[in-house]
Amino acid sequence: MREPAALLLDLDGTLLDTAPDMGGALNLLRAEHGREPLPAATIRPVVSHGAMRLVALGFPGVTGDAFEALRLRFLEIYAANLAIGTRLFPGFDGVLRSLESRGVPWGIVTNKPAWLTDPLLAALGLDRRAACAVSGDTVAERKPHPLPLLHAAQLVGVEPGRCVYAGDAERDIQAGRAAGMTTVVAAYGYISADEDPRRWQPHGIVASPD
Repeated sequence: MREPAALLLDLDGTLLDTAPDMGGALNLLRAEHGREPLPAATIRPVVSHGAMRLVALGFPGVTGDAFEALRLRFLEIYAANLAIGTRLFPGFDGVLRSLESRGVPWGIVTNKPAWLTDPLLAALGLDRRAACAVSGDTVAERKPHPLPLLHAAQLVGVEPGRCVYAGDAERDIQAGRAAGMTTVVAAYGYISADEDPRRWQPHGIVASPD
């Protein structure tokens, strides 16, 4: 591999610790329906899998129109509480500053829709720093398809083969490898105890951002 020229990142569970706010939204939804809050440790491993998996966790057995109503209400609550407890993972600000000081572009590729991604990045002041932000609805495909990653490489002006893509879910590694990028698992992210990221065949695994 040639010298890496760009770093692309998944958002939830890789760049940002969004579990406090996504978990908070789920527990507010449960409270609206008279249910007790779930422990953070129960919610955390599911956060990277999005609203549907979170609502299924919080309301097991609910299906059909009732489930869809819960999903929409969850998104409404979350959108109103995007950046209360969400922060960069410890050490990541130093990583970003190091890249920026050397002129190495970094960007985001997430399955989160743009109407949530963009205001979240703006609230944290990251929209002015990221070279690109490719959301789940930016192009016609979502991860694990490689198209979002290829689009991001084009936006930052770097060949895919000189990009590193980091994420905390198997679909991240699948997408990165299919795009011809070097793949890294963020082991500090939202990986459940029954998952073994080595089985995803990444190029590397990191225990912390720095």
